[in-house]
Amino acid sequence: MARIDVIMPQMGESIAEGTLSKWLKKVGEPVKRDEPIFEISTDKVDAEIPAPNAGTRAEILVQEGETVAVQTVVARIETEAGAVAPAPAPAPAAAAPAPAAAAASASAPAASAPATPAPRMPVSEPPRSGYGGIKDPVSPPMGTPAAANGGETMEERLRRRSTPLVRKMAAEHNLDIGAIPGSGLAGRVTRNDVMNYLETGAAATPASTPRATPAPAAATAGAPAPAHPPMQVDAWEGDRVEPWSRIRKLTADHMIMSRRVSAHVNTIFEIDYTRIAQLRSRKKKEYADRGVNLTYLAFIAKATADALRRHPGVNAAVSGESTIYRRDINLGIAVALDWGLIVPVIKRADELSLLGVARAINDLGERARSKKLSPDDVQRGTFTITNPGVFGSVIGTPIINQPQVAILCVGSIEKQPAVITVDGTDTLAVRTRGMLSLAFDHRIVDGSDADRFMADIKATLQEFAEGAV
Repeated sequence: MARIDVIMPQMGESIAEGTLSKWLKKVGEPVKRDEPIFEISTDKVDAEIPAPNAGTRAEILVQEGETVAVQTVVARIETEAGAVAPAPAPAPAAAAPAPAAAAASASAPAASAPATPAPRMPVSEPPRSGYGGIKDPVSPPMGTPAAANGGETMEERLRRRSTPLVRKMAAEHNLDIGAIPGSGLAGRVTRNDVMNYLETGAAATPASTPRATPAPAAATAGAPAPAHPPMQVDAWEGDRVEPWSRIRKLTADHMIMSRRVSAHVNTIFEIDYTRIAQLRSRKKKEYADRGVNLTYLAFIAKATADALRRHPGVNAAVSGESTIYRRDINLGIAVALDWGLIVPVIKRADELSLLGVARAINDLGERARSKKLSPDDVQRGTFTITNPGVFGSVIGTPIINQPQVAILCVGSIEKQPAVITVDGTDTLAVRTRGMLSLAFDHRIVDGSDADRFMADIKATLQEFAEGAV
């Protein structure tokens, strides 16, 4: 008999730790090779991790809820000596990121994406190792002693290797990550640490200002007031208390931050989907024979991706006092799960046909529900679509998914009586109708631009070309 290690995997280049959220196999239970053995949560995605070998679960070294560094041994499997699969060679250390090239793309394409088209507008490319233009600090390989001329120790490198979201938040508020008390592994700074730092007023002085010099009273008058801690409420007899999952905590923090950062405004349009309903009726079986469910959402996503190409101001992000116009159009599609909400991303959606968009929506939705998404599947979104209409909601006013500047909400689609004009005569008819609403950041998207964007989507949906189906 032999025992093999089960390790915490690295679920993305910039992710240095993960939370073991649930064990799927108990000690003594048999395990098949590639059978899910535990679930992990990162700040990007929840995922099920398969067993590296068949055997029997022998040891638990990390308990549920614990956060550990990648490559940490979390359990051991006992297996027949001859059945142990050879361990894969360790991945080589990543090379230091090269400086960003001027006038190149605003985001790196996915590895499986088609060839890069010519840029639609001149923008600057953020370093590929970061998120939103914030670069990972360059450091020597693990275990290498720090250089004598001020090099970092291993602990300092771990601390500064924060997630892309944390680096982006720090850059937006001109903060020095090294000055923020960290609560993560080896003192790493988490999103909650940055938010607490901002909410307590500790960030009123920019990172470039010497922290030892107290700011005058007038300079801090506009600083945000310290936020109240979450309200503590007593549970009554018969109540059930359920602690938030990691994804629920992250969603809550993200929504509060988005409300505080962006100037939310909403515009609502009514759409006549009658032509889309007719096209679906004719093409649904053909798509089903190809393994794809042709939904209204696929038509809406396709129309939205095409409209974003014509309205780049909606496919953008705010960075300090600058606007980043994204070259790529990466559509995030919100998926409601039993344990929370996740937004997988269709990369370069404007380059896909309706069939390709429909297939991507089906695939990402299925993998989200089965916890098969990778971190790359939920990163680099430039615009988000949420669809509460499937639950019967007529319309909604969603919160913008930072760092984006707009989110489209799809209301329920139903047959309704409507007045139409036929040969110059008004008549009452049954039409398939529904609402679309756009929440946008009024800091950089004007109301007229938002309405032109929505009018473009409306026209496309109501006059959808049959040749595009």
